[in-house]
Amino acid sequence: MLAVSGNKRQRAARDRMAAAARAYAEYGWPCAPGAHPTAGGDRVCSCDRVGCPDPAAHPLSGAWALHATVDREVIDRWWAKRPDANIILPTGRVFDVFDVPAAAGGAALARIDREGLPVGPVASVGGERHLFFVATRGAPVDEDEWWSCHLDCSPETVTETPGMRWHCRDSYVLAPPSVLPYGREVAWIRPPDGRPLPDPLRLLEVLSDSCEAAQ
Repeated sequence: MLAVSGNKRQRAARDRMAAAARAYAEYGWPCAPGAHPTAGGDRVCSCDRVGCPDPAAHPLSGAWALHATVDREVIDRWWAKRPDANIILPTGRVFDVFDVPAAAGGAALARIDREGLPVGPVASVGGERHLFFVATRGAPVDEDEWWSCHLDCSPETVTETPGMRWHCRDSYVLAPPSVLPYGREVAWIRPPDGRPLPDPLRLLEVLSDSCEAAQ
């Protein structure tokens, strides 16, 4: 009986990424498989790059933007082959994501609650950063006036909103329950519930204030 229970727990742990990816697909959120931490050896990332600059937090394929899908059969096939793969969610399609330091994110959530402001899903990335999911700007006609977060940028270089990244078109985020090296995880603070996502402009003001106050 103990062995059977242990096997069930192992299967549940192995299948949780696939189950989460299927759930995102049901929301209409395309996803793609990502790298994951290794169980041992000299590397902390499952990719073949020595000294990976973003271990376990990047897509498996350079064509992730093309491959990302909501097709359940494709998703099942991917995670049947790589059950430990993390989950990559492209941004700028269904949603954008504001990515801020955890301290600023916590302060922003407290203000949002005090003022009764709308907020969408919020995730914690290893306890170090908070991800705020908002309605996407897509590709507005005034795109040049909007800061688009490139994957190689450092948040500290953006003086107007210190510590903030805005993931929109051509970017992505790591989704819960993805696992990071050294036992850290990506976890929902406020999970998606099917309600419309908030306007990014109103939330941008709150998050900008929180980032500046946290400096």
